[in-house]
Parts: sequence; C-alpha cells; structure tokens
Amino acid sequence: QVQLVESGGGLVQAGGSLLLSCAASGSFFRIDAMGWYRRAPGKQRDLVATITSSDSTNYADSVKGRFTISRDNAKNTVYLQLNSLKPEDTAVYYCSAVVATLPYVLNTYWGQGTQVTVSS
Repeated sequence: QVQLVESGGGLVQAGGSLLLSCAASGSFFRIDAMGWYRRAPGKQRDLVATITSSDSTNYADSVKGRFTISRDNAKNTVYLQLNSLKPEDTAVYYCSAVVATLPYVLNTYWGQGTQVTVSS
C-alpha cells in the first residue's frame, strides 16, 4: 500500500505565496505521474497541475503562470509552489500519484488534503 501526506497549507493574504509538499511512503515499485487537485466548498475536485515521470507538466488555465509543480524522485515527493494567490484559490488541495505497487500494476492514490485559505 501507499500513503501520500500533504503539508504546507495555511492562511495567506492575496498576492502571497505558499509551498505545498506531498511525500509518498509505503511499499511500491515506482511512482509514475503525480499531481495536485483542489476542491473548494460546494464545488467538485478540479485539476490544478500534473507532472509525469519525465517531468512533463500540465496546468489548469486558472493557475498557469502562477503555480509551479515539481518533483524530487529521490525523496518520493511532489511540490506545488503557489504564487500570486487569489481568494478564489481557497480550497483543500489534494496530492495524487499513479503508483506501480508491482512492476506492471498501477493504482492511483490520494492524500488527505491540506487547506489553503487566501484572504483579501
């Protein structure tokens, strides 16, 4: 099994920055793609950013140019740098990872979420 633990959320003023981290632990062969999603109150969970094993990235239009996703494979960790934060960025942010628990058996795992609140 695999556990994903997010950290780094908090309260920040509009225009400020935060760095979110997500560390994977447990028993697995390798981690493929990783990503960040968010869910605001009363809304669905939406894509924020993804990063492949070859470091190809993809961003939601609403965060493009403001957020940056990266990963440290040696630490089994994915990061999300949030800059120029807006009140509409307020949400619970979830880490996701596609993990091979066996060489050719892949499953998607989710973290418990970390709260990001942006005040105006």
